[in-house]
Amino acid sequence: MTGNNKLLALFGANKPAPWRGRYSLARLFFTFYLLVMGSFVAIAIFADFVISTAVKGITDGYTSRFMRGTIVLIEDELFRRPRSEWPRTIEALDRKFAYKLEIVDRWTLKLPHKQAEKLDDGDLAIDAQGDILYHRLKQTPQVLVVGPISPERNPDYRKGIPLDLRISLLTWSLIGFCLAIVVWLWVHPVWRDLEAMRQTARALGEGLFEARAPTMRSSAFGPLAETLNGMAERIQRLIATQKELSSAISHELRTPIARTRFALEMLAEAGDRSEHERLSRLIEADLDELDGLIDSSLTYARFEREQPQLELSTVFIAPWLEEQVEANRLLGRTLDLQVDVSALPPMQRVELDSRSMPYAVTNLLRNAIKYARARIRVSAEIANDQIALHVDDDGIGIPEAERERVFWAFTRLDRSRDRATGGYGLGLAIARLVLEQHGGTASAEESPLGGARFTLCWRLSQSVTES
Repeated sequence: MTGNNKLLALFGANKPAPWRGRYSLARLFFTFYLLVMGSFVAIAIFADFVISTAVKGITDGYTSRFMRGTIVLIEDELFRRPRSEWPRTIEALDRKFAYKLEIVDRWTLKLPHKQAEKLDDGDLAIDAQGDILYHRLKQTPQVLVVGPISPERNPDYRKGIPLDLRISLLTWSLIGFCLAIVVWLWVHPVWRDLEAMRQTARALGEGLFEARAPTMRSSAFGPLAETLNGMAERIQRLIATQKELSSAISHELRTPIARTRFALEMLAEAGDRSEHERLSRLIEADLDELDGLIDSSLTYARFEREQPQLELSTVFIAPWLEEQVEANRLLGRTLDLQVDVSALPPMQRVELDSRSMPYAVTNLLRNAIKYARARIRVSAEIANDQIALHVDDDGIGIPEAERERVFWAFTRLDRSRDRATGGYGLGLAIARLVLEQHGGTASAEESPLGGARFTLCWRLSQSVTES
């Protein structure tokens, strides 16, 4: 009792935290919006810098050609007057222009080397912003300064927010608003799908394995929802199979164990040697039955649990089928066991997994051996690009209503519950699992011999068909 309490305490201390919270639509929206908007602004600034740098020379050249005539006229007006009147002349002209005019000494200007050379050579020099022009007045130490040309940079004309700034603010506001709408339209279905999958995962985590993710509205999460639902179906099927397997094995174990216990009690009271040997044989038969039940159960559980990658190999179907029949011929004892491959083309080849397909054929043969009266016929044929293997017997057959149920695990018809032909109800289930792994089917119908016909059918590969 103390050990159990310690175990419960250990699990209680490490139990998982309860499910809490949900996806926040506002947080998801703002996070994604800031990421997209920040990336867009960074790209726009970088693109503007690259474009401005690339066209700066073209813009400066255009400004120089555009303003050259005006500067020459101003220069001619100055040189028609004495130099002493230049300040008053510039002041008068300045009032007539929308940009500032000024005369400064050459030594007061600090220009880039290239622009300084152009100024000293008599050409127009332009500042780094491309908005102020410099022109040396005919070999004098004085320079005519024109600008800033842009009214927004001229303090005398600046009124309110500059036009370019207003246009930029309006443009970026419209871009931000439109981007917010687009992001919302994209984020909202994503959030809804994430929340739906979270609820489904939560239900699965709490043991509600019938829960399924609804149809996703966002195509990005469609494959994820299908994968989640496939996983849930697989888990549900595995749990159901394990429960069924455990329950069926427990039920099947009772009979041989009870017979063994009864035989042991009789063995203790057996008086003569013959009775002692008979009871020993019964105990040994029950142990063999237990061993067979465990082996069949493990085989079925392995095929049901695993979805292995088939290692397909190409075989000649006629000799391969003969080999499988010969391996089980001794079990038939006095039965007439025939193989008929006359319907197959000569040297017909098929692809199969040489590890798992023998399980299917062997289980059908052993099933036929249990119920056949005198004859068993194994045949093969090609139909609709598929290979079909038939195992026929002349036994009592299977009612039409039971022909699908016989492939269920631990299903045995009432007439097979005697010890002579009992089995475990797993052979046909294993055969169907093997064929499903090959992309084929296993079915039961009435046999031409009067008993049951079991058919394994799977598709021929394209390479085998062409050859």
